[in-house]
Amino acid sequence: MFKYTKIHKVLGEGNFVLTVSEGEWSGKTQVFYDLFRAKDGKVVEHWDIIQEIPTEGLAHSNGMFGFDQ
Repeated sequence: MFKYTKIHKVLGEGNFVLTVSEGEWSGKTQVFYDLFRAKDGKVVEHWDIIQEIPTEGLAHSNGMFGFDQ
């Protein structure tokens, strides 16, 4: 269905963890944002956003992952 190819960033604060990843879904390159909430050492909630990474008509050249440096 979909596959993760690179994890760009993992951020955590309190009982929340956000991962920003890149991968493929339906033959197209996508960005995956996954937000997890943990309680007692287990993930109890998960939210996600999946968006195709645009290649044309961009307002700047920073890309989706401008924080990789």
